[in-house]
Amino acid sequence: MLIQKASWIRMKDAASTIVPVFRRKFETPKQVKTAVLEVTCDGVYEAVLNGKRVGDFILAPGWTEYCKRLQVQSYEITGLLLDSNTLEITVGNGWFRRTNAPWTGTKNPDEFLPAMLIAVIHIVYVDGSEELIPTDEKWQVSESTITLSGIFIGEDVDMTKKPVFQSAEICDYSKQILIPQEGPEVHEQEYIYPRKSFRTPKNEWVVDFGQNMTGYMTFEMDAHAGERLSFSTAEVLDKDGNFYTANYRSARSQLHYICREGHQSYKPKLTFFGFRYLRIDEAPEGFCAENIRAVVLHSEMTRTGWLNSSDTMLNQLFSNILWTQKSNYLDIPTDCPQRDERYGWTGDGQIFCRAGTYQYDVRQFFRKWLADMRAAQHDNGWVPEVIPSLTAYKPGGAGWSDAVAIIPWQLYETYGDVSFISDMYEAMKKWIAYVPTVTKTPDLFTGCWTYGDWLALDHPEGYVPPTIELSKRGYSNDDLVCSAFYANSVNIVIRAGKILGQDVSEYEKLYSRIKKAYTKAFGDRLNTQTEKVLTLHFDLAENPQALADALAEQIKACGTKLQTGLVGTPYLLHELSRYGHSYIAWSLLLRKEYPGWLYSVSKGATTVWEHWDGIKPDGTFWDDDMNSYNHYAYASVADWVYGVACGIKPAAPGFAKVRIEPHPDKRLNSLCAVLDTVHGRIRSSWKYTDDGIRYEIETPVETEVIIDGVSKTVGKGKYVFG
Repeated sequence: MLIQKASWIRMKDAASTIVPVFRRKFETPKQVKTAVLEVTCDGVYEAVLNGKRVGDFILAPGWTEYCKRLQVQSYEITGLLLDSNTLEITVGNGWFRRTNAPWTGTKNPDEFLPAMLIAVIHIVYVDGSEELIPTDEKWQVSESTITLSGIFIGEDVDMTKKPVFQSAEICDYSKQILIPQEGPEVHEQEYIYPRKSFRTPKNEWVVDFGQNMTGYMTFEMDAHAGERLSFSTAEVLDKDGNFYTANYRSARSQLHYICREGHQSYKPKLTFFGFRYLRIDEAPEGFCAENIRAVVLHSEMTRTGWLNSSDTMLNQLFSNILWTQKSNYLDIPTDCPQRDERYGWTGDGQIFCRAGTYQYDVRQFFRKWLADMRAAQHDNGWVPEVIPSLTAYKPGGAGWSDAVAIIPWQLYETYGDVSFISDMYEAMKKWIAYVPTVTKTPDLFTGCWTYGDWLALDHPEGYVPPTIELSKRGYSNDDLVCSAFYANSVNIVIRAGKILGQDVSEYEKLYSRIKKAYTKAFGDRLNTQTEKVLTLHFDLAENPQALADALAEQIKACGTKLQTGLVGTPYLLHELSRYGHSYIAWSLLLRKEYPGWLYSVSKGATTVWEHWDGIKPDGTFWDDDMNSYNHYAYASVADWVYGVACGIKPAAPGFAKVRIEPHPDKRLNSLCAVLDTVHGRIRSSWKYTDDGIRYEIETPVETEVIIDGVSKTVGKGKYVFG
């Protein structure tokens, strides 16, 4: 990359809160053949050449394991050049310089790294000559019209502010971490107009877009210089209909704009928000809701999956699942887009991964994130629970750190691309090698920190946890949870190793020992729904049918309710259906009361919630501190709808061969799933008719179709059964 010839530059003596704009004026005295800008920064930037934005990448350069990897973007700028040119690049804090970035070693904003930029313009003239314009002392810098910016803060803008440029200062920062752009860019995807504008009981002026989302607001208006426009964001209203922001915690999540004179428009340049509602805290006279639109942001991905049914509430759930993925696949797979967190939690990532690969083509999205996972993995093999590893709360983290094996294996299954497992194989093995160094029990994973079955609902009546943290972890045996995931990761290493031609004999011996140790330690003490589900799903049960029957009875005994948390819920419906209890699985999916997937729909949700009762039946909130209304962990149920309810499963990696075995339920008149695979479109639908059930199947490859237990192999084509 030619950017290696450039220098890092900064604004001399600037506080870390300053949002600078760097400027370079240059001439192009001859006819230009091509011109390319290579650029990156220690934050997020917007580049403008001769008054026009360079590229469509929002929040460039994205979020990576910054200590080791910082992406460089390359833009073709030939069409933007004039004889005399001005390039301006504004740099905000972004993810790099947020308050809990570990490389700062401080939470004092005054001690953060300042905004830094590195860039080079490469011009090739028609006569064959070339010119490089790198960042150096010839560049100038000024405070920009953005007076405050941050991922959690939002953005403050003063359009009356005039720039005062000075010479930029060359500074010493690593160029060894610079890498070419790997992930898909974040783009503006769609626009949403306000559904309604109203006054709350507190006389707050609120605009409702009708959809919880990730992005920002944009507006256009006439105003006088010095007039102010201020927005606050929220996901929900409280039970009285007032604007509610407590669940954002310390994230200010606001836009404050000081107007210039005349007609103007604006949208945030260096931040994003998670919101459905805007509160207009201050506005020029005559401003109205029609002046505003919401802009949806997410990583560039091609949609590949569609679900549709005869039930409007179920269709709303499908829409909520899709919007939750769009909201949280913003450069990395985040847990939520609104509060002071927005981390790439590995547990949430692996839980939703299968559903995510069905709904969108996420190959490049995960390829970049997995590279950051490899970079973040410690020398001893431990994988942090958030990637990029901006923070890591506890060592270990079974079910979270196991994403190092689960996600690449799922990507291989969905897309048939062996590079996902070959790239991650050494990282998988390092994680497996880490467990024996910390476990308290040979051949199991015990005595270590874990999030357990996070947010499970199975505490026994009268149980009072010793800490708030433990109250969020459920009652499942932590050692069982860790050991089950340990067994699964070893099993993945074995399967991946065989595909890669590796000697896996030692791992096979280890896996055999783990199964024996697991049975001895836990086989007769499977109490919770999650303990049973994990034992079934990871094939650790001595008598799986009997255990599945016991699970079904346990669910019925508590009123046909799930009690599982984050690690148990993704597999619950699968294991019920696998062992002949599809009716109960359907009962859980269609349940409209708490806890159930349709409960949030009944409360008006447009994305999936972090908690089943994020809003309680009486309209009060589960909690102020940890209560996201845009969280995809429980959206993982979509993969059961594709894979079991409509029955679409790969019989070979990448759906090179397919097995379709639908599981209809008479409580639903019809259901259809469409999946665009690397080999073509698969469609499986069923509908109850006066004559029975009509099945329609479309497949691009050899497929085993199983209807009512009868198997038939078909080739590429469209088929009707029943």
